[in-house]
Amino acid sequence: MNIGIKRITEETRIELTGRLDTITAPELEKTIQSDVSDKTNLVFDMKELEYISSAGLRVLLAAQKKMSRHGTMKVINVCEEVMEVFELTGFTEFLTIE
Repeated sequence: MNIGIKRITEETRIELTGRLDTITAPELEKTIQSDVSDKTNLVFDMKELEYISSAGLRVLLAAQKKMSRHGTMKVINVCEEVMEVFELTGFTEFLTIE
């Protein structure tokens, strides 16, 4: 998985490419902890994300909890396969997905 980061004033955009799974989830978790602490808006751009596992879902859940305390979080450009995982797991109920 590749992680691209763009910072625009109060927003951090994290662009994910490849697979977000048990092996790559810790890298994303570290990125969120180090690069998002002072931002009020977090955007995950999943245009190039092919797959997400339960480990990836856990990282998104933790990020959502963190951002709900001091900002907003949204997920954009979700492919059909990843959206199906969000729907099956109920993540569509609490994630802002555009």
